[in-house]
Amino acid sequence: MKHIDRDRVQLSVAEGRALGEQFLATLGYNAEEAWIITDHVMDAALCGYEYSGLPKLLNVAEHKRQAEGRKPLSVLRETPVSALYDGGNTNGMLAMYRMTEIAIAKARVNGFAVVGINNTWMSGRSAYFAERVARADLVCLHSVSSFRHVAPPGAAAPATGTNPIAFGFPTGGEPFVIDMSTSAFPGTQLLFYERRGEQLPEGVALDAQGVPTRDPSQAHAFLPFGGHKGFGLALAMQSLGILAGSGRDVMKIYGHLIIAMKPDLLVPLDEFKADMSRMLAQIKAVPRQPGVDEIRLPSERAFAERSRRRTEGIEIDLAIYNTMHKVAATGKAGK
Repeated sequence: MKHIDRDRVQLSVAEGRALGEQFLATLGYNAEEAWIITDHVMDAALCGYEYSGLPKLLNVAEHKRQAEGRKPLSVLRETPVSALYDGGNTNGMLAMYRMTEIAIAKARVNGFAVVGINNTWMSGRSAYFAERVARADLVCLHSVSSFRHVAPPGAAAPATGTNPIAFGFPTGGEPFVIDMSTSAFPGTQLLFYERRGEQLPEGVALDAQGVPTRDPSQAHAFLPFGGHKGFGLALAMQSLGILAGSGRDVMKIYGHLIIAMKPDLLVPLDEFKADMSRMLAQIKAVPRQPGVDEIRLPSERAFAERSRRRTEGIEIDLAIYNTMHKVAATGKAGK
């Protein structure tokens, strides 16, 4: 650990992983489970998403479903190209890792796979799973119906989740990954802002009376991004969550769906990857407005950050580090 200033510290990748795994062991996760979840949050930190990095493990510890115990994942319905699972109240970063492995294995054999899981929570960055599928030379679509955080246009209370959608495509180089929330503000970032005492951006949240607020402790609902268009996308993701069995979830909310397919169902893989690379290069080569250095594609910044931070390490708030270190050292987790 290296102090950057009085409020920030720098950790090497090894230090960050060790802290994450020790912290999760305190919560009752075995060594393999702790490695999987830590790999997820460390990848987020390396990609520059600090709020989805190590601080997210505090959210896991404080989540009410963490204290409710869990059961092994169980299959509810399965065919050669599909599977529906009950998550047994398992944390979503772990459960979706397993579902991604199943989707990849089925798609490699049969060309296509659709896998759903319910009764799980807090699945983390959808890009993590979409990238894994794309690196297996498969096209991916991943969606989530999540906790009701977002108010429809004109409403004063939440009715949909932040409901992210992610895509992954193999190319001749790095995978092309798109990951976006359908809300104007990511739900994971709310607690991060509250821990740091920061104000929310303008126009992203409402308080319990339906009045706009910038106070994260008073945020009762987020707004959809893009107004009615974002709301429409959120409803589509919530509908796909129903396809993933959200109606069987103990809270009737969470449904995670992942689709993986071989490009050569339609186009030979090498041809698809070459055409993808060509298309992305053409987009980056379009004329730029004055003062614009480059046209940046989704996932480019994150991949560049990850390459740099693997050597330089990650940054984290000192207060968050101290809390995590105390939990890891004393074995006392939660608020």
